[in-house]
Amino acid sequence: MSKDSDIRPVEISFEYSSQRLRTPLKFGSVVVEESTSLIVTSVVKNRAGRESLGLGSMPLACEWAFPSAGETHEKKLEAMKLVAERYGELLVKESESRFMHPIDWFVRYEEKIASISRRASLELGLKEELPILASLVAVSPIDASFHDGFGKVNGICSYDGYGPKYVNHDLGFYLGEKFRDKYITDYIKPEYSSEIPIFHLVGGLDKLRKGETGFESAEGLPESLEEWIEKDGVFCFKIKLSGNNLEWDVKRTKEVAEIVSETLRKQGKKDFYLSVDSNEMHPSPEAVLEYLRRVRKEAPEAFERILYVEQPVSRDIERYMFNMRMIAQVKPVLADEGITDLKSFDLSMRLGWSGVALKTCKCQSSILLLVAKAEELGVPYSIQDLTCPGLAFVHSAGFAARTNPIMGVEYNARQYLPQAFKEVQEKYPEIFNVKEGRIRTGCLNRMMGLGF
Repeated sequence: MSKDSDIRPVEISFEYSSQRLRTPLKFGSVVVEESTSLIVTSVVKNRAGRESLGLGSMPLACEWAFPSAGETHEKKLEAMKLVAERYGELLVKESESRFMHPIDWFVRYEEKIASISRRASLELGLKEELPILASLVAVSPIDASFHDGFGKVNGICSYDGYGPKYVNHDLGFYLGEKFRDKYITDYIKPEYSSEIPIFHLVGGLDKLRKGETGFESAEGLPESLEEWIEKDGVFCFKIKLSGNNLEWDVKRTKEVAEIVSETLRKQGKKDFYLSVDSNEMHPSPEAVLEYLRRVRKEAPEAFERILYVEQPVSRDIERYMFNMRMIAQVKPVLADEGITDLKSFDLSMRLGWSGVALKTCKCQSSILLLVAKAEELGVPYSIQDLTCPGLAFVHSAGFAARTNPIMGVEYNARQYLPQAFKEVQEKYPEIFNVKEGRIRTGCLNRMMGLGF
């Protein structure tokens, strides 16, 4: 049954903003030095005739979403931009007499994303077709703008619009009979948490202690992990591993844990938490197990502090079909790049992955459905970053504050893109300023839409 709150896009416009990273970010075999964000503005109209603007933003992180060495950064970025613009054109064209909930807009046209991606790849002469993950990143700010506009045009917080009063189908329509008469609002918090911890990223090139040679700050910001802890009181950390250099990975994990423990003790604190991520660079589950065995033996405190291991093996889980149960018996192991839809989520569960890493760059509509499924199954999930600046981080932080992720939300734009979208940072000081390792997200409870 259609509702007056359903929307259609009247117009979708695109803007791009590029910034140099303050210091290079190394993950896996990749070093990122520049970030280009797509900012989307959608004019949406509901069935009652009201119109509003919806906003969405996301960095087009092609190094992460499209890691092929066969294409240049410029060509990958061009392809992602083209996919976003073509997808936006399709939705506006299809919307002349169609009103739907934002989730239904995504689900109805999700299959079209792949065909748009194929055509864009051919048109640009790519040697390798743009992968679906890159295409999802490209269209995610459009999806976000629909959710934001939906809330604003109906005068509500978007997260309050995922229950029976506003949606046309229960979750059984999307997820199967087990979810009959259940709604997303049954699986998320009724309001934003007042505050949430943040995970600080320890990149492969990041300095750990004061005085180490390397990048020197010109902005008066911390230059080492030690200084970041002193400044922000962070107590949750994500360590980037090489995956192909066991000795370096074990040593790095041990050193990070030692520095964190020492620095926090000076502040009168003891508890801290780690996660580790090799961005698929471990060749096999056995290699991951060997890393964990070595850490447990050589750095027992670090081992005990590890909350989970993130996507240690190839994202192509259907091709390799790695059995992850042996790792899951030692530490929770979360699939990230390997999860692009409900089908890949189901496969990861059959293969023994413990849970999933969710990112708003995989589209708000999709990850809302994944959260419902994870919560129903009792599967742990984390909320990860994409070095999200500006509104993209407001979106990510807000999503974490309305759900139940492991510990908190990753926030590394403050490390690598502190200069980006200053006007947004000034509008949301509670969200962008870290105190005692946490950000304050309760301010979003006063806002409509996604808070943009």
